[in-house]
Amino acid sequence: MTGSSPHSPSASRHHLGGDRSLGFAILSVSDTHTEDDDPSGHLARELVSKGGHRVVHYALVANSIADAREKLEPWLTERTVECVVTVGGTGVSSRDLTVNALEAMGGKKLEGFGELYRSVSFQEVGPLAIISRASLYLVQGKPVFALPGSERAVRTALEKLILPAAIHLVEELER
Repeated sequence: MTGSSPHSPSASRHHLGGDRSLGFAILSVSDTHTEDDDPSGHLARELVSKGGHRVVHYALVANSIADAREKLEPWLTERTVECVVTVGGTGVSSRDLTVNALEAMGGKKLEGFGELYRSVSFQEVGPLAIISRASLYLVQGKPVFALPGSERAVRTALEKLILPAAIHLVEELER
């Protein structure tokens, strides 16, 4: 590929699954924001759309296992939802419950995403990257990415990791 690096968006998209448009569901998890005041959730929607995909669902729920499950479970049964991104609830405080919700839903953890995210994040925020529980679960056969709630974290994860690999990941799961 002349003039493009193997990590550029166009090269990655071609190599990792072509030009398919995926249906994303985005769930923000927060006790302090509302749907009208959710900068990270809005950023996630914007980046997914700019990446050539569709945002099929968006919602904001309280930081609660029950609330996250109540919203996610029906989305995961829909054919139009092929990939899910959660924003928030991945820290170490007792109120950070998104990862716990995905585990309670029987999610199968894929180890590589969290480690790679923390490595990339370390370059941006230093050793504080270790307190993130960012992760990727397969729930009902669909990828669910659990991201920290900051705008920087959402941008890093979506631009550098999720969007370049999502099509290939979904196609592998459909085999």
